[in-house]
Amino acid sequence: MRTYFPASLFASSLVIGMCSLAIPYKWWSVKGGWKGKILNDSSFIFGPFLVGTLWIFHFTFGSFKRFFFVNLLMDSLFAFPLSYLYQKLNLFKLVNFKPKHIFFSFISFCLTIYGYQALTNKDK
Repeated sequence: MRTYFPASLFASSLVIGMCSLAIPYKWWSVKGGWKGKILNDSSFIFGPFLVGTLWIFHFTFGSFKRFFFVNLLMDSLFAFPLSYLYQKLNLFKLVNFKPKHIFFSFISFCLTIYGYQALTNKDK
């Protein structure tokens, strides 16, 4: 797991960047102002997202097809049924962002971090 921690942190930093851009572009809103946004974003980024990224790398790295398929599945689940559920639970509300944007953002992140991990492994 330690092998994949840098790539998982890199992925988390990409999501932090996306969450930062969400403020001026009003991609989504979170109740509770800044405190609510920071709590909501950080609990997702450093919780299930970071841990999920570690586990996906652990079980799939070395087979790009498997890695990509698992990410397609997980990103689809998050972007579509889970984002609708989280909106119904009032965790956030998509404003100028759609579930398909979440999906394509996360897929581009997965391609980026796979390349990063491949380069990191090459150096060892």
